[in-house]
This record gives sequence, C-alpha cells and structure tokens, in this order.
Amino acid sequence: MKRIKILEVRSELGAGTRGASMGIDALRVACLNKGSDYFRRFNAVAVPDLNHVLFDKNHFPFAKHIDSIYTVQKGIANAVEQTLRFGEFPLVLAGDHSNANATIAGIKATYPHKTLGVVWIDAHADIHSPYTTPSGNVHGMPLAAALGVDNLAHQHNVPDPETEFFWHRLQNLGEPGPKLTADHLVYVVVRDTEEEENAIIDSLGIKNFKLDEFRTKGPRQVAREIYERLRFCDMVYISFDVDSLDSRFSKGTGTPVELGLDVPEAIALCRALLENDRVVCFEMVEINPTLDSENTMANNAFNILEAATEAIERRLRLDEVVSR
Repeated sequence: MKRIKILEVRSELGAGTRGASMGIDALRVACLNKGSDYFRRFNAVAVPDLNHVLFDKNHFPFAKHIDSIYTVQKGIANAVEQTLRFGEFPLVLAGDHSNANATIAGIKATYPHKTLGVVWIDAHADIHSPYTTPSGNVHGMPLAAALGVDNLAHQHNVPDPETEFFWHRLQNLGEPGPKLTADHLVYVVVRDTEEEENAIIDSLGIKNFKLDEFRTKGPRQVAREIYERLRFCDMVYISFDVDSLDSRFSKGTGTPVELGLDVPEAIALCRALLENDRVVCFEMVEINPTLDSENTMANNAFNILEAATEAIERRLRLDEVVSR
C-alpha cells in the first residue's frame, strides 16, 4: 500500500438514534476549527447510502431496515475491495457500526486465502443476531454476521423468513461463509452487554481487555498482547467506535457508556496498534453531532483520527523504503 484513501459511509440505517450520518461532516468541522488540512491531503470517496428509507415504515422488527442495509453494505464491501486492489489503505469513516460487517467482507473478498484478525475497540460487543436482539438495531449485529453465528441457544425472537433471507445474505457478503474465527477477535473496553452476548462471548472464549486491565498494563503492552493473540493472522482490521471513550468525552454518540478510555489513552492505543505492518484497514464510527454540545465528540474523535492517520502514514513510508 502506498497511500491512504478515505471511504465516507454516511449510512445510519443500523442505528437506534438518528444523527450518525452527520458524523463525517462533524469531523470536517472539527478539522476546519483546528486549522488542519487533513481532508485536503487524502482522496475521499462517498459510498452511496439509503438513509431516505428511514422515513418509510420498517417491516423487519428484529433487524430494522435489513433489506436496505444489505444493499448499502454491498456498496461498502465493493469500495473497500477496490481500494485494497488499487494498493491503497482504506480509512473508513462511517455512520453506524453495522457497516463494519461490510468492511470486513470487502477485506476478505480481496484476500480470501488470508487469515483476518479483528480488534474491536467499543463499549459494546455487537454480537447479537436477529434471534437474540433486544432492539432490532443492526448496529448491534456486525460481528455475529462476520463470524457467522446466530446464537440460537439463547434465541428469544422468531424472525420472519424475509428477515432470515437478508440476514444470511449479510453473513455471506463478499466471500461466502464466516470471515474470521472467534480466536482471531479481540475486544478492548467492551463493557455494556446483554446476557445473550455474554453467553456467546464466554462460549467462544473471546478476549476482552477491560478498562482495569488496560490501565494496569498500559496501551503499548495491551497492543503487544493483542498481536500475540493474533500472531497467526496474516492481516488485521481495527474498528474504533467512539463510545469506547468514557461518556465524559463521548456525549455525541448514540450509546455513551461510563468507565471507558480517555482521549490520550485512545490515541496511544491506536498509535501502538497501527504501527503493525499487518493492519490493512482502520475504521471510525458512531459520531452523532445531534446529541453533542459544541461538537465536542467530533473534536475528540478528530484528534484520535489525526494521530491514527499519522501512525498509518509512518508505516506506509517505512514499507515503501523497505520495498525499494
């Protein structure tokens, strides 16, 4: 990879609270207010969204708007795949976290024979399915889709056949079948989960670096341990949900949660993780300026984004020197 390409994904179809579609524009405002040239330095492409369907009646109570989400995710997966095939690093700025399933699918479509590791920095586990969801919001389901798990042992919903049809389409987006295995998924500061999620996390043995462990070890040691766990993975995708930040710093997101990272911790963690040459994609999601005051969340997120991007650029420059 020689350069970064920004993929702007404004879809918020999977969220329960409206406004995440404006997160990218809030980041642009934060950039302007800081006097940065960030959004002039990189090529950017906007992936088509179908947010207008939010005005229509939802017909899928256990996976709201899943038909339109599937259409949007096909476009995201294609954009990620095309970016990677052109030798560019996809930096995805997205509305709600359901879109991450498509990012993962696009990576695997590009490299079907490579093993993928995922680092999920988030307050939420996002491993519900239409069979277990308490809300029907698809942004709580991307990892269940990518892992190909339904968690039927803890089923309490009975989705209709059309919901099941689109759910299976999401699970088989890009390359058919699961995109990763549970031992190649690592959570960081996940802390707001339901019992159905806890059961599947325990049964699959997914590691979660909780806040106390994170602060005891520090971001660099946590990054080292993450990569030790992912040592058999050929490539790594990092997904950063802004609600991984403590709710003191993350009012401008749909689901703020206490006892999360502060901004310097998030910056240090992203820098440490992105120094690894196996990282092929970074994603930031769930900024919602309609819930914010004075664009605080986007300002914090932009500082994290700038630091993460600097780490990616340093690594790409080093890769270029080594390849000469």
